[in-house]
Amino acid sequence: MVVELISVGTELLLGNTVNTNACFLAEKCAILGLSLYYQTSVGDNEQRLAETIQTAQKRSDVVILSGGLGPTQDDLTKEVVANVMGKTLIEDEHTKQRINDYFTKSQITITENNWKQAFVPEGAIVVDNENGTAPGVIMEENGKTVILLPGPPNELIPMFMNDIYPYLNKLQPETIYSKMVKVCGVGESTAETMIKDLIDNQTNPTVAPYAKVGEVHIRVTARAKDEEEAKKMIKPVVKELKARFGKNVYSTDENETLEEAVIKLLEKNELKVTTAESCTGGMLAARLVNVPGVSEVFREGFVTYSNKAKRKILSVQKSTLKKYGAVSEKTAKEMAKGGVFATDTDVCVAITGIAGPDGGTEEKPVGLVYIACYIDDKVTVREFNFKGNRSKIREQSVVKALTLLRECILDVYGK
Repeated sequence: MVVELISVGTELLLGNTVNTNACFLAEKCAILGLSLYYQTSVGDNEQRLAETIQTAQKRSDVVILSGGLGPTQDDLTKEVVANVMGKTLIEDEHTKQRINDYFTKSQITITENNWKQAFVPEGAIVVDNENGTAPGVIMEENGKTVILLPGPPNELIPMFMNDIYPYLNKLQPETIYSKMVKVCGVGESTAETMIKDLIDNQTNPTVAPYAKVGEVHIRVTARAKDEEEAKKMIKPVVKELKARFGKNVYSTDENETLEEAVIKLLEKNELKVTTAESCTGGMLAARLVNVPGVSEVFREGFVTYSNKAKRKILSVQKSTLKKYGAVSEKTAKEMAKGGVFATDTDVCVAITGIAGPDGGTEEKPVGLVYIACYIDDKVTVREFNFKGNRSKIREQSVVKALTLLRECILDVYGK
């Protein structure tokens, strides 16, 4: 089954809004086993939108449109789709009541144009919007399906996952089941080389690697008559991937993040952790604090950006800073050790580096980062030379710090 995505909104064409919806929808359609050949962004123009929809219908079984369902005059999606499909817009009493309830609970006065959202194409399936006022719409005609979704991601994502995903899954004649193998500590090119034979020889199940910042996610997808059979097909492939990547596999849970996996390890081994950061300015601590229940293992997070702070809070020696500099293996070691003793914890991860765009030298270029982990009276230090802008360097530093923390726990405790 072929699906096509149409993102509606002049703001997308002007670059004022990043089209995260298309990325989300494309990924979910791939999981469903739908073939996606075209994605289109079109502005709020009636004629161009109509032409885009007509073209999409000719070459795809399912057309998903996002955006343009709001109350203003430039929100044209529903009206144009209805016109293209020869349908009349009729008022949906259920949606009208939901809109009324939404504004009443929000204590906001309803303006007349909001009732525009209560009109839907005749014969359409109306999908309730639990996070806004514009309902979703499903239209089925001559073996073709057109789905309309609201533009705001906080409305689109839950609507898609709760209602549209199950609907699309039922359209498939077979069951599609996927399992994600998440790997850290292995580069994208290395990971691809390690599984090249699996990719080259894939039929069903399929194996697809996805590069993330500091990680590689490998999706294994099987098509079968039912989920039980698909799971059986996937199991040996996942087992082989685990054998090849070993301890670098941190999860096979689609929704589990690297920081969640690290927190689980800390909890399992009853360890308390502290972070000591310079160039990342608290980003590592923030990633850890994203995890519910982290208070059981996370003691403190230090941002020691200046040399004075490194000396005062982490007991980094003045002589070390003078001889080796703030960005050095020696300083990273002392930061990690100082963090443990300052908070009486079991583990401390320290980061010091040059995020740029200024501050680099020939000897110590922008992107040079040292990450240290103190555990079990031992300090492990890694040197990295990251590429990219300031934001990218800091983000990569955090992922590598989480990876090092995980590796060190496994090295000492083996689980």
